[in-house]
This record gives sequence, C-alpha cells and structure tokens, in this order.
Amino acid sequence: MQSYVMTFLEWFKAQFDLWVVIGFFGQSMFMMRFVCQWLASEKAKKSVMPEVFWYFSLGGGLIVFAYALHKQDIVFILGQGLGVFIYLRNIYFIWTHRKPKNNA
Repeated sequence: MQSYVMTFLEWFKAQFDLWVVIGFFGQSMFMMRFVCQWLASEKAKKSVMPEVFWYFSLGGGLIVFAYALHKQDIVFILGQGLGVFIYLRNIYFIWTHRKPKNNA
C-alpha cells in the first residue's frame, strides 16, 4: 500500500506547477458562485441569482480560459470562451439596468 501512496504523491508533485495552482483557483471561483447562489436562495427562501454570481463566473471563466490556453485544450478554450461572453453580457445588463440613486 505504501508504494501506491508514494507513487501517487510523486506523480502529483511532478504535475504540480503554477498553472495547476491557477487552474485550481479558477475552479474554486466557480464553486464560490454556486455557494453564493445557494446561500442567497436559502436566505430568501426562493431561487435567487445574486449579482456576485456573475462576478465569480467571470473571474473563474477568465482564469480557467487562461489555463485552457496554456494547456492548449480546445474543449475548454471553446467552452470557457463562450461562457466569458455570456458572463460579460449579464454584467452589462446589470450595469445598464441599474436605477440611478435618488439624492433628494
């Protein structure tokens, strides 16, 4: 059993570099968007899509897109590229439909 554990640890150590850290960071941002959505829905007792969901989506999407470019993975490049466009579009809608604050 010990030899399998050491082999896995050696393999993991050999694979671990800055880009793996970047990839994990991007994936953690995607996870946080669902955590934020879940917590907002629990608080409201209905399905809610908080604004921060789109910011985590954009951040995670850009980071995973950079990771995909580095790894030259066409599946992730196309998937994340489209996602980034959709996240930007939703943020645009949020910003352009904000009501101006009344200073009266």
